[in-house]
Amino acid sequence: MNDHIHDEGEAKIVSGASARKAAKWFNYGTLVAMAIPLPLAIFWTGMSMLIYALNRHHPNPKVGYYTQWAAYRFYGVAGAAVAVAIFFPPSMVYYLTIWVIAAVILVPWTLYDLYRINHDTWDDVLITPDHLEAQHS
Repeated sequence: MNDHIHDEGEAKIVSGASARKAAKWFNYGTLVAMAIPLPLAIFWTGMSMLIYALNRHHPNPKVGYYTQWAAYRFYGVAGAAVAVAIFFPPSMVYYLTIWVIAAVILVPWTLYDLYRINHDTWDDVLITPDHLEAQHS
């Protein structure tokens, strides 16, 4: 059984520590993708969709909030980079320039978001059977 999800009869508890960790996943992935753009940025673009899907509707609404804002930032910058890069001549200088611009935008904002997550209050969340049924219907 997961260390951070505890059964209480039919209800389950998702710990605040588990929620905090989940809220950081998207941000950590973005930092790694910016540190090593090829091939990790490409892989992160796909993997980030899975992380978003897993965490956007987390039982603790703060996880969804932080994940959604991290996704807005990453996908906005990535989309703008693709829209601009389509017109680049075949030279690595242009692609490295757009990567540097993306990193300058994403890294400080992502670090600030991690700071906010670490300093937020994370309470345990009780998941009742009614809540579980609503998620599956």
